[in-house]
Amino acid sequence: MENKDLGTTSTGIKPNAAGLLCYLFGWVTGLVFFLIEKDNKFVRFHAMQSMVVFGGLTVFSIVFSMILSILRVYYELYFIFQLIWLAALALWIVLMVKAYQGETFKLPVAGEIVDTALKNI
Repeated sequence: MENKDLGTTSTGIKPNAAGLLCYLFGWVTGLVFFLIEKDNKFVRFHAMQSMVVFGGLTVFSIVFSMILSILRVYYELYFIFQLIWLAALALWIVLMVKAYQGETFKLPVAGEIVDTALKNI
């Protein structure tokens, strides 16, 4: 779904650039933009999607690392862990490019969570 007119932002940054910046440092920049941008729905969507996706990946990483440490099978499952982070890197790039192109690119699960949350705010 491509947006032609993305409106204006309260930060003075172009909406597509702000959307890209929402993903730059994962959930951290998503949280920053979610807190400072009160008007632009495009930027708020990307900020919240960044928080959901990369916040979830951060929690997953912590839990997965703890489980591997407890089971002491870190070396055996290290390859799987690296594949997950490689996929996350690719997803990070795709999300930044789509946001910069002005697209409200919704991921299957995270996008629905974000849509529901933004309707209730």
